[in-house]
Amino acid sequence: MDIQTQTFRSYGKIKTLSAQTAVECRFGGEVETVLTAHAHAVLTGADAGNGEVRYFGKAHFSIVYEDAEKHVCRAEKGIEFSATVKDESVYPALTARAVAAVENVSVRREGASVFLTALLGIDVTLFGEESFGYLSGGDLIMKREAVKAVTAHLCGGAAEAEDEFETELLGDILQHSETVCVTDVVCETGLLKAEGEINLGVLALKGENDLASFERLVPFRVEIPCDSASFGCTAEVRASVADVSIHAEEEDGKCRIYARFTLTAEGCVYEEVELDGVSDAFSAGCEVELGYFDGTFSGAGEYKRITERVSGKAVLSGGINFSDTLEAVTLQRSEAELINGPDGTRAEGIAGATLLVRSADGDRRAVEISLPFSVSVDASDCEAEVMVCGMSARQKQEGEIDAEATVKVLLKGKKRYSVHLVSDVKEGEKYVESDSAVSVYIPKAGDGLWELAKRLKKSPEDVTASNPDIEFPVKEGQRVIIYRKKAL
Repeated sequence: MDIQTQTFRSYGKIKTLSAQTAVECRFGGEVETVLTAHAHAVLTGADAGNGEVRYFGKAHFSIVYEDAEKHVCRAEKGIEFSATVKDESVYPALTARAVAAVENVSVRREGASVFLTALLGIDVTLFGEESFGYLSGGDLIMKREAVKAVTAHLCGGAAEAEDEFETELLGDILQHSETVCVTDVVCETGLLKAEGEINLGVLALKGENDLASFERLVPFRVEIPCDSASFGCTAEVRASVADVSIHAEEEDGKCRIYARFTLTAEGCVYEEVELDGVSDAFSAGCEVELGYFDGTFSGAGEYKRITERVSGKAVLSGGINFSDTLEAVTLQRSEAELINGPDGTRAEGIAGATLLVRSADGDRRAVEISLPFSVSVDASDCEAEVMVCGMSARQKQEGEIDAEATVKVLLKGKKRYSVHLVSDVKEGEKYVESDSAVSVYIPKAGDGLWELAKRLKKSPEDVTASNPDIEFPVKEGQRVIIYRKKAL
């Protein structure tokens, strides 16, 4: 029996791993009271080995604090780190891409020193080559089917974004934070283009010892060379801020802020490949046993954006009253997940921030505020990223904070490709051929041409040639005639 096969080789996601890493930083004894603590982590690389993935990067810590004289001050430090995540299935030929997110920052005092500990959540995606064989030809009667699969092409690049704007007079920039969101991805010939926004939050001194906070949405654009990119391809891009430079200048009685961002971007372009395969087959002369390849490939879908203003009573980490002055809302952050319910899909999560409060006697403290939200989204198979901006806080009733925030939900669609093809054929016993010149067969109602031909062990062309008037699917009571040529 003549059997012809082909092999399809693709490159794509093999598996994902998750880990947590704690990174610690020490500040000196000049710190009397910590008002805000912030950490930002950037991974600079990840390597797959035998049974593990090693990742490494740098964590940047910043604190705003009061010294013994109640002066507001700032301090910054950077710490390099590396760690591993174990998995027996990892091997060196895989390509590892890792992303770090700061899940929590804790502060503790030991003697004269203050320690900040950042708990990092690490997500590792492993890419590698996969292959499978499929039946492509031979002397079987085959049901051919064009199916689509996908192969991935990794690429990366960097970009810079700048912004300058005027604000009220400031004494000093104490702390800043950045949240990056990619909002659109387009493939062109040899190029992957991504656009997005950076939400810049700034905490600064106003006058000699007052605090003020403000934020700015900075658009950015990054272009990543990729030889495999072309019109019609889909892609996904993840961008992060690797470095920030911010300074303020006083000009003609006004304060002008200059910000420059260095971004790194990792892209993945998905190329659709059409395979001319066989979904079913049989032999006119003998029994055959078929083996199948069943697989699912994942690619990128469309990007959708939803923006909604949310408000409500905030959950507070500490008490507050009417004698307190609300000075600044800073370090905005959010977390959310997609929840499927009877009324559809919703992005449910929490918008959080640090509220800096000054009491009547001049003492400052930080109160963490959390605003739950639920936003209706039109989504089926996608991932969600959430960015919160424009958060404000007011004390209408004593001891309560009414908060408002703008929630931006980015839905990153997924495209699935299912492949079901004959991959293996084993020859069995030969059929016993009928010696009659004509046979009449009564098929099952609803049979299609292929199902009927397979039962009769005849090609679809032979069936229709002997029965030119038959319609499919067949109806109750129809008869099929099979002619056999006899040698004289």
